[in-house]
Amino acid sequence: MLVAAAVCPCPPLLVPEVAAGAAPELDALRKACADAVDVLATARPDLLIVVGPAAHAGRGPHSEGATATFRGFGVDLGVRLGRDLGRVADRPLPPSLAVGAWLLADARWSDAPVEGLGVGEPLETERCVSSGRDLAARADRVALLVMGDGSACRTLKAPGYLDERAEAFDAAAARALGAADPGALVALDASLAYELKAAGRAPWQVLAGAAERADLSGRLLYDDAPYGVGYMVAAWS
Repeated sequence: MLVAAAVCPCPPLLVPEVAAGAAPELDALRKACADAVDVLATARPDLLIVVGPAAHAGRGPHSEGATATFRGFGVDLGVRLGRDLGRVADRPLPPSLAVGAWLLADARWSDAPVEGLGVGEPLETERCVSSGRDLAARADRVALLVMGDGSACRTLKAPGYLDERAEAFDAAAARALGAADPGALVALDASLAYELKAAGRAPWQVLAGAAERADLSGRLLYDDAPYGVGYMVAAWS
């Protein structure tokens, strides 16, 4: 059963070494992410699963000990998902899970196993929800770290340029995340999310499936679009 969840965005710029001189601009976002992750440790889960958007090669499960680097973003920095179990993972973590692993490495954490799940951005809502149900059934006490951004179309300089529908989409997502409302997350329009380049939609709907019977309370810790991309942080417990 799901006992806690943290929802964080996944731009590599969250990692100060990647952001370099621009790092202070996201200090408030980093603090909110750290506060959300602390909720996971407090819940004392038997299993933690990091869920995030992934391109084709990164989709599916990732075992504890899987690694990644941020060399593709100009920084020779490596991360590991959970503990080093002395085995070599068959593939690297996708960027979203790498950012999640970085957040966990910098957090007060427990000895619970940590696994990952890369989710394709076009994954249908029904399959997202079903995957979430399966994750929640993995252990008596399951926690999720859910990585994903809102729309990338909030300003003229945003990666997806300005789309007048983006602000309303992000507002609906923020309300659902802040209220820990699985039904409202399921109601997010997958086609619209794809058009707005909202990579968090599928991971959020995985969370919705996991939380169906959990009766958790939510807190919205951050909601802004500093680079024209919607970044939201929430804690469910």
